[in-house]
This record gives sequence, C-alpha cells and structure tokens, in this order.
Amino acid sequence: MTKRPSSMKKILFSFALAAGLLMGATSVAASEEGGLPSAGTNIRDQASLQRGAKLFFNYCVGCHSLKYARYSRIAEDLGLSEDEVMKNLNFTGAKFGDVVISHMPEDSAQQFFGKAPPDLSLEVRAKTADWVYGYLNSFYLDPSRPVGWNNTVFPNASMPNPLWELQGLQTAVKKEGGEEVEKLELSQPGTLTPAQYQQATRDLTTFLEYVSEPAALQRQRYGIWVLLFLAGFTFLAYLLKKEYWKDVH
Repeated sequence: MTKRPSSMKKILFSFALAAGLLMGATSVAASEEGGLPSAGTNIRDQASLQRGAKLFFNYCVGCHSLKYARYSRIAEDLGLSEDEVMKNLNFTGAKFGDVVISHMPEDSAQQFFGKAPPDLSLEVRAKTADWVYGYLNSFYLDPSRPVGWNNTVFPNASMPNPLWELQGLQTAVKKEGGEEVEKLELSQPGTLTPAQYQQATRDLTTFLEYVSEPAALQRQRYGIWVLLFLAGFTFLAYLLKKEYWKDVH
C-alpha cells in the first residue's frame, strides 16, 4: 500500500506548487515581450525614482498627465519634502494635494498632434516596463512623418522624441530592398552618452512603473511579514496537529 504524505508534506507541496506556478507565469510574460530590451527597473531604488520624476516633470508633463498620482503622494513615496516638490516638480501652480495635470490644453493637443496625448498613470501596467523603456530608446528621424519622427517599437507614433536633446539624433538603417528598419544609428550625439541616456530612460521608466501602482512599495514590504506569519502559523499548526494526533495509531 502506498503511504499517504503527511499533512505537513501536503502543505509544503502546496507552497512549492504555488511558487512554481508564479515563476512560470513570470517567465511566460517575459518571453512574450520578444525582442524588447530589458528595462532593469527597480522601484525600491529611491534615487532612480527621484531622477525619473525629475525627467518626467521636465520633459513629459508638458503633454502628458498623471491623473491618478498626487504631488503629496509622490513626495511621501520618493522621500521628498513638500517644499522640494512644489519648487522643483510643480510648474502649473497646482496645490500640493492635487493630481498631476499636463500643461497643454486638450484643444491645443488636438490641433498639434491630431489627438490629445494619453495620460501616463497606467502606461507601464498596460504595456510593461520593457515596452516603455524600448519605446524611449527607439525614436529616429523620419521626414515622411508629419512630426519628422518615427519609432521602431511603436511605428508611426504621432509624437516626436521628447528627449532628443539628451539622446541626440538617430537615423534608421533599412534592410536592403525594403522599408523594414534593420538598426538605428546615432548620427548626432546628444548631451548624454549612450550609456547615460539608457540610464536616464531606465530612471524615467522606473518612475512611471511606480506611478502605475504606488501601493507596490508598501505591498512588497508587507509581503515579507505576511510570508513570515504564514510560515510561523504553519509550523504552529503542525505542532498542534502532532499533539492532537500523537495517541492515534
């Protein structure tokens, strides 16, 4: 007769199975990104978040809003004071408790770009950090487009490269006999080296990843304590079961 596994073994097996399924799901999600560079973001890196916030409010907020992010919450999570946020990140005269709204009126956006630029509060949740990072690194000059720019990650994008001064100007090298872009070449350097620019876009992506789910910072911290509690509870439950069943043969 096959011996049935003990309750403790069943519990451990369940935890292992759940962990395996979670890791498998993560691997599948990563593989589906096919071809995109890894963003390598870390929302627990507060310095990266602060640099990313600086980039967003200097280069992106002119067109894009963060309608689900408040200046006060950003200050709290990024370790900034109210004075630092209001002086360095708030350029619209908003109040400290207000959400982040773009400088550009919607009718002006319609006129300039054909449609209003999207709110970026949930951009990383919708398209992943790798997609956003790849997008920020894949702009190139394209005279055939209305704004003079194109993008290999999002072809025919209707926006120019907002960070071109930092990156420089990229041009496309197309495959022989076709219109498909083979690679991008830096034809005119920007104020940052390629490595520095990649770090800058990583910081910006990190900030947008944080904005898409601010609670992730607290969830990760609380998650450790929850796992420790579950481990302790499981051990106590095992001891209790062992005590109750010690006389049962």
